[in-house]
Amino acid sequence: MTPLNVLVVYATLTHPLRSTVEDHLRAFERAGHRCFYVNLMVHRVPRWMRRVEFDLIVYHTTFLSQRWVPRHFAKARRRAAALAPLDAPRVALPQDEFLRPDDLEAFVREAGVDVVCSVAPPAAWPVIYPGLDRDRVMLRQVLTGYLADDTVARIERIVAGAGERPVDVGYRSAPARPWLGRHGRLKTAIADAVAEAAPRHGLRVDVSTAPEDQIVGDGWFEFLAASKATIGVEGGASLCDRDGSIKERTEAYLARHPGAGFDAVEAAVFPGRDGELPLSVLSPRHLEACATRTCQILVEGEYNGILRPGEHYVPLRPDLSNLDASLEAAADPGVRGPMVEAAYRDVVASRAWTYDRLVADVVGAALGEGARAAAPPAAVQRRARAFERRSTAHVVIKGGALRAAVRALAPVARRSARLRAAARGVPVARG
Repeated sequence: MTPLNVLVVYATLTHPLRSTVEDHLRAFERAGHRCFYVNLMVHRVPRWMRRVEFDLIVYHTTFLSQRWVPRHFAKARRRAAALAPLDAPRVALPQDEFLRPDDLEAFVREAGVDVVCSVAPPAAWPVIYPGLDRDRVMLRQVLTGYLADDTVARIERIVAGAGERPVDVGYRSAPARPWLGRHGRLKTAIADAVAEAAPRHGLRVDVSTAPEDQIVGDGWFEFLAASKATIGVEGGASLCDRDGSIKERTEAYLARHPGAGFDAVEAAVFPGRDGELPLSVLSPRHLEACATRTCQILVEGEYNGILRPGEHYVPLRPDLSNLDASLEAAADPGVRGPMVEAAYRDVVASRAWTYDRLVADVVGAALGEGARAAAPPAAVQRRARAFERRSTAHVVIKGGALRAAVRALAPVARRSARLRAAARGVPVARG
């Protein structure tokens, strides 16, 4: 492999990043390429960086995900405009394409992106990118996440030291968000159903969708290593929120009608829209369960063709009507054991879904067998490393100050919310 000069454009005020995000961000560097990083949330593109001859410019997920906060994305886009004169193929790595795809499509056009590595299946592309010039811009499907070699090695150590698995079924998920559509509801529905059914089977479960129970970092791998089985559904959404208005109107409606069910929200905010977007895909959690050798009980789906029902996971019908049979199957070591080993062999041991594959796919799509630029002088590479260290320090300081301010202002925000709700006559909980 010939090392490339890769400019990774990202944007974050978070440190440290979640391991899955950090692995994704450093994928090209770990694959052996010479990477230059610019965090547009804290820096403009420096003049010296614009003089480097790059083989590839990568607009990372963290940059494109600033769409969630439009003013942040606008700021990052203004700073990214300085890259316009650079003569290098450009690749976008978006996720959450169900939200504000109009902003995403506009950026692809204005930045001259050549390849969009979409996590959505091809069937969803006409819905997400209706105005994209497909003669000029290549769309290529990739996964939402891959396995990093050092993360897999760390998981192996965790599993080796875990001993017996005291939990029969373990699961964590964020509460369902109505603006994701009915597909998003499955994450909560499956948790509720398993918690209710487990006592009938004498199973010990540790299942929660409460925000305070969420697990991050290596604690998540330890949790999976302590669980014989986990449950899940494909990631994605069944609504396409082109400009963010569905999300905004949904949150406003729920503020006025706390506890409103999905059907009420749908009728009031997006009647007839659910199901317009076929976006259901494998998520990093599925790969992590394979790596921890945790049996998966999954709602039947495509899973990007990587996980197959009855071979790699215990299938669960979307209406959950076979839940009891699925729990019994996962509790049986004779069923669970071979399934776990097959998933580990085909997904993890095969190394078929590592970040090296993502990098190879991106490079192949953007560059093919084209000529490669020469390595920049050593002094420039040292300057790039120092620049990235300063960026990280800036995030640590600024991000820490921001979090402290949020904590300090939280009581004021809660009091203001109570006063606004009281003025509307909406009953609210105190605390």
